Amino acid sequence: MVNKFLCDFRFLLLAAAVAFIYIQMRLFTTQSEYADRLADAVEAETRCTSQMRKLIDQISMQQSRIVDLEVKGLQRRMDKVQTQVAAVVIMACNRADYLERTIKSILKHQNAVASKYPLFVSQDGSNAQVKEKALSYDQLTYMQHLDSKPLQTERPGELIAYYKIARHYKWALDKLFYEHKFSRVIILEDDMEIAPDFFDYFEAAAALMEKDKTIMAVSSWNDNGQKQFVHDPEILYRSDFFPGLGWMLTKSIWNELSPKWPKAYWDDWLRLQENHKGRQFIRPEVCRTYNFGEHGSSLGQFFRQYLEPIKLNDVQVDWKSKDLNYLMEDEYIKHFAAILKDAKPIYGADAVLKASNIQGDVCVQYKDQPDFERIAQQFGVFQEWKDGVPRTAYKGVVVFRHPPPRRVFLVGPESFELLGIKGV
Repeated sequence: MVNKFLCDFRFLLLAAAVAFIYIQMRLFTTQSEYADRLADAVEAETRCTSQMRKLIDQISMQQSRIVDLEVKGLQRRMDKVQTQVAAVVIMACNRADYLERTIKSILKHQNAVASKYPLFVSQDGSNAQVKEKALSYDQLTYMQHLDSKPLQTERPGELIAYYKIARHYKWALDKLFYEHKFSRVIILEDDMEIAPDFFDYFEAAAALMEKDKTIMAVSSWNDNGQKQFVHDPEILYRSDFFPGLGWMLTKSIWNELSPKWPKAYWDDWLRLQENHKGRQFIRPEVCRTYNFGEHGSSLGQFFRQYLEPIKLNDVQVDWKSKDLNYLMEDEYIKHFAAILKDAKPIYGADAVLKASNIQGDVCVQYKDQPDFERIAQQFGVFQEWKDGVPRTAYKGVVVFRHPPPRRVFLVGPESFELLGIKGV
């Protein structure tokens, strides 16, 4: 009996052991499967996290690139605004061959600075050859002005061309300043060639205009700029006489002029005291434009005597390195007076002969306009006056070289007093 009980007990223990081992094996298997699944989950989570990080990095990189592109685009636009000096407009009408010569001269020097000086051709009228020529150049913008109503002269015998020119100028400048929103405009005509340093000259002059509001405009022209009367391409002058023929003005000046722009003879109108109001103009000694237009509205007036012999500057002056503060109003009057004081006076007749026998600069005083005209004729310079001011004059003083490098000063009866020079 006891043996049988012991045998049954062993059997039960064996069965329990087997059951325990089975349970442990199933538990181990389950734990292994769970561990594998957990490892897979962890690995999947790691992969997901890694992919998310890569995606976030890619998005960040794309955002950075977008921001960089936007910044660069904004910078380019800002650079364009900051570096743009002036629009350049060629005023044209019906001379296609002249226009082509002018465009080629400008593009020769403008290509390197095109972003600073956007180029326009403004045509007055419907001449097909002029329009075709202008549109054949991709480097410029073409504008066309057509009269909406017929023009009439105010006095018998006047040329209608001067009225058409004045109307065209107002239309073109209104368009460039108010529609295209330029802050400065350089006006050229379709019979002009420009000097190699034309654009550098105007960039330096633009900075000067910003500082000195007594400068009404800057011109590239000297009426007495004929070869026999000039010498130094780096010398600039202030003048009370508007030179024209390649000139720059600002939007603020145009805001003043546009509402009262004249029907004709706009250049002589600008030379009136009531319009320039005592403000002055900057001009070079050696011209930065050359006018080759023998045939035009002026019918060749003065061309052979005064325009054809003009010296066009052929020297590349580094205007960026030049200190032009001597042209500021307060500085210039002292600068000019000091030069004039050193000139030796000439009296009596035969001024040309006497000047040629003196070393250094000379000055000749004139009493009135007829006396000035007589002396100017002897030397061969412009005799013309407008509203009491001789061409090129500053405080009544006209200066030119004769022969270069000697300077000759033709001095008005009140000039020394205006310049603060005493005891002369």
